[in-house]
Parts: sequence; structure tokens; C-alpha cells
Amino acid sequence: MKVLLTGGAGYIGSVAAHELIRDGHDVVVLDNLSRGHRSAVPEKGHLVIGEHGDRALLADILPGTDCVMHFSAHSLVPESMEDPGKYFQNNVADGLILLESMVAADVKRFIFSSTAATYGEPTQVPITEDLPTNPTNPYGESKLMFEKLLDWFDRIYGLRSIRLRYFNAAGAIPEAGEDHEPETHLIPIALEAAAGKRPHISIFGDDYDTPDGTCVRDYIHVQDLARAHILALHALDSRGSGVFNLGNGNGFSVQEVVEVSRRVTGREIQTTLAPRRPGDPATLVASSDKARSELGWDPQHADLEEIVRSAWEWHQTHPEGYPD
Repeated sequence: MKVLLTGGAGYIGSVAAHELIRDGHDVVVLDNLSRGHRSAVPEKGHLVIGEHGDRALLADILPGTDCVMHFSAHSLVPESMEDPGKYFQNNVADGLILLESMVAADVKRFIFSSTAATYGEPTQVPITEDLPTNPTNPYGESKLMFEKLLDWFDRIYGLRSIRLRYFNAAGAIPEAGEDHEPETHLIPIALEAAAGKRPHISIFGDDYDTPDGTCVRDYIHVQDLARAHILALHALDSRGSGVFNLGNGNGFSVQEVVEVSRRVTGREIQTTLAPRRPGDPATLVASSDKARSELGWDPQHADLEEIVRSAWEWHQTHPEGYPD
């Protein structure tokens, strides 16, 4: 199939691009390179530099596309609390232009990179797909609003979609890893501290209702996430639209991640306590039973130490990140 990846020069999107090409698909990457990297795009992938809300550009590149995988989004919770308009513009309004352009080009398959943040403070853990959605920040709200658009575009236009809700992608494959500026994710921040690139890392609150007082999150290997997107692509024709959680079923606290990072790197990592961040739920752990049973998803890298080690190995071979 010919697959268009919006945000395909970013962290998760670039790994998905490598996996799709490995499986024999034709890949086109649409990315504005504001946070993605030209060199993260596979050599066999075709890079188009631009916005997923550019109607004229989409009219040019969408014809002949079999599926769109939508990774392009603003995704920083603290930033969304400070500038919600930025998130609703990019994640919802510009996303609507993408959907309208797909309808105009008669593209009927869509895989959405969504988030467990759509649930907000969950009423039970692990989170299942039938729980209420009540986001606690504009980032999660913007993703949920776009999911609702997908429902209506399916009903009215027959645009089939699968929404994959997950929380923390982590780890790396040899060809692609995590390189953000600024970096906001815990595991790469811990590894930067281990490498001497920052003096310490901040722990945002130690008084949550969790075993050690620090936030608990799911950490899923980025390759397992990419494989879930490919399974969803193959399932669209047979099963139609749907929503699936992707998670380990076991969460790891901030303190646990720091301890594992110390063990993997063999280096000291200094921590300092900081105030809670607005909009951060105490625990987000997703059940993946539905994805396992209906998509045949079988994560191969569920161990936290393996996830951290793969990230550390990539950072060791890319000490300055991507060159561009």
C-alpha cells in the first residue's frame, strides 16, 4: 500500500516509516520539520516538507494514497495548559482540513495516533476503552475532539479509522530514536543526565496517591507501537473503525524509571523535587486486551529495562542526536 505519514519525521512516525518499508509498503512522509528530523526519514521514504493543514499541498499529494497515518500533533501537556489555542488549532482545526482533503481525494483509511490523556483521571486502572473520557488538559481534549470528528466522517463519508490510544512511547530501534528540542520525556531526560548533559532531573511531585508518591505511567517500546499501527492498517478493511488502547498493563513510577536508568547506564543520576505540573493525573496505565484479541498485537519489548537499554544504545551511537 501507499501510506502517507503526517509527522513521519518525528519520533514515533519515523519508526513507523521504517517498519512500513520493511513490510514492503510505499511511504510518503509529510512533515514541517519543526520538531522532526530530515535524517530520521528512511532513505526509501519520500519526504514532503509542509503542513497537514495545507489544503493545496494535500490536494497534490493525497491522490493514490491508500491510508493516512496521522502522527502530526502538538503533544506537550504543560504547554497545552499555557497555550490551549495552539493545540486546538493544530490538532483539531488543521486536522479537519486533512480529513476534508482525504474525502476530496477519495482516501478511505485513517490510523490515528491518539493518547490515553483522553481519559483524564481514570475511574479504574488499567484503563479499558469503555471508560468515560474526561481529559484534564487541552492536549487530551484536542485529541478527543479529533476522535469525534473521525466518528462523523465515518458515518457520513465512509472514512474508516482506527484510533490508537497510548501514553508514553519510549526506546529506540537502531535506525531511529528520540531527539527533541527541548526534551520533555522522562527516559531521554534521565539518559541525558547519565551522559552528563544536564546536572539533574526534576521529579514533579512526590505526594500522588501511588506506591512511592510519584506519577505512574505506561512505557511502551516505540517499535511495538509502530507494529500496532501496521496491524491496524491491515484490520481496517475487515473490521472497520474502532478505538484501541495500547499499554503494558503495568505502570512504572517516575522513581522506578530513574532507578532503572541508573542500572542500565551504570551512572549516577541526580534528582530534585519540583512542584506538580498542572493537568498531570496520578496514574495512567492502559489495558491492551482488546488490541491483543482483535488486532493480534503482541508487544515484544515490554520490559522496562529493555526499553531503557535500547534508548541508551541509540543515544550512545547518536550522542548529539540527529544531524539535522
